[in-house]
Amino acid sequence: MTTVLIADDQAMQRFGFRMLLESQDDMTVVGEASNGTEAIRLVDRHHPDVVLMDIRMPGLDGIEATRRIVATGDRTRILIVTTFDLDEYAYDGLRAGASGFLVKDAQPEELLAGIRAVASGDAVVAPSLTRRLLDAYIHHLPAAPTTGPTPENPRLASLTEREREILTVIGQGWTNTEIAERLHLAESTVKTHVGRILAKTGARDRVQAVILAYDTQLVTPA
Repeated sequence: MTTVLIADDQAMQRFGFRMLLESQDDMTVVGEASNGTEAIRLVDRHHPDVVLMDIRMPGLDGIEATRRIVATGDRTRILIVTTFDLDEYAYDGLRAGASGFLVKDAQPEELLAGIRAVASGDAVVAPSLTRRLLDAYIHHLPAAPTTGPTPENPRLASLTEREREILTVIGQGWTNTEIAERLHLAESTVKTHVGRILAKTGARDRVQAVILAYDTQLVTPA
């Protein structure tokens, strides 16, 4: 059973989400929050598998709430639910530690699939959409040094050459299937490499791995 917390300042939106989720045999709603402060308190109480997190809420917004929840080390994963496909705040939500984002007008089956994916440890945002999001808001990233060698990021130090190569193409938006085909590897081998990359770098999921690839300048915007 996947436990879900709904954080949204609109009561009708919360009601709609609850009706959809509770129609599923494998999901249950453990609470509702109308702002970020309530969301943090309820996560601490219930430790849900997934939080459906709105961005714009009164008081503490969804971005800061996501950042604080992730900082606790709780197993709860955050799924940002935003109004617009490329809402500028969605990028900040991903950098705060969210496992992905969906738009509020997504089809019910997309929302349900997204919750199940996040609960199982996958990222919801498709690699191509992640790339588009990062490219659109690349100005948020730290500026590259203009002179001198770039120091090795400690999060990359333990990666093998193959793992570094795969992290680079993950950042470029390649799917596991594309990586397998282009690098002449079995897809199961690719999945093993991806798992090791996440474990070694401390990235929570594929979305965070993409952000790491940008932050460490393995990937630069086209």
